[in-house]
Amino acid sequence: MNNRALITGASTGIGCELAKLFAADGWHLVLVARNEARLQQVAAELRAAHHIDATVLAKDLSVSSAPAEIFESLRNVPISALVNNAGFGWQGPFASGELKVSLDMMRVNLDALVQLTHLFLQPMLARGAGRILNVASTAAFQPGPFTDIYYASKAFVYSFSVALAEELAGTGVTVTTLCPGATRTEFHERAGMQRSLRWLPLMEADDLARIGYRGLMRGKRVVIPGTMNRITAAISKSLPARLTAKMVRRINGC
Repeated sequence: MNNRALITGASTGIGCELAKLFAADGWHLVLVARNEARLQQVAAELRAAHHIDATVLAKDLSVSSAPAEIFESLRNVPISALVNNAGFGWQGPFASGELKVSLDMMRVNLDALVQLTHLFLQPMLARGAGRILNVASTAAFQPGPFTDIYYASKAFVYSFSVALAEELAGTGVTVTTLCPGATRTEFHERAGMQRSLRWLPLMEADDLARIGYRGLMRGKRVVIPGTMNRITAAISKSLPARLTAKMVRRINGC
C-alpha cells in the first residue's frame, strides 16, 4: 500500500492515536505539530513497529503561512488522507482574556483547517480519490460561555465539513467530521478547562480514535463517539440556544 496520510496535531492525544491506527494498516505518514522532539519520537516508534515511512514537519499552525509551507513541501508527495486534528482551547471571560490567544485559536482551529483542506483537496479531486477527517467536537452543538471562541470554532468546523461532504458527493473524495466529547488527553489541562470535567464522562483517546478512524474508512459524514455523547448532542441540538448556553456556563463553573 502506498497510501499516505497527513495528520496535524500528531504529537499527542487523538492525533497520535490516529497516527498509530493508520500505521498499523500500512499507511505512510506525514506528522505535523509544533513539538519536533515529540514528533520525532512518535515517528521513530511507528517506523519500528510497522515498517512504514513517517515524515516529520514541525509547524506552528497559528502562523498564517504554515499551511502553504506544508503543502509546498509535499507538492510531489500524494496525500490520500488529510486529518485536520490540530486545535486548542482556552477557558475564561472573553473580555479579560488576551486577544492574541483568541486570534491564535481561530488561526489554528479555523484558518489552518480551511487552508489545508482547500490545498490538499485539489490533487485529491484530480485523482478522483481521497479522505478528509476534520476533528470538531460535541462543543459544536451549543454556545459555550467562557469558552466562546473554542465552541464557536468547532461549530464552524462541523458546519463547514458537513456542507463540504455534500458538495463532494460522487467525486471519490469523502469528508468525515469527528465530534469527540470529553477525552482523556492533555487538552483540558492546557486549556485550563479541568473544572468542566467534573460533569462530563471521559473517553479514552485510543477508543475515540478507533471509532473515528473506522468512520473515516467507511466514508461516514459525521461520527460522534460514545452513546452519552450522541445523546447529549441530540439533546443540545433540540433545545433553545439560550438554555444550552446556561447549561454550559454551569458546567464551566463560571
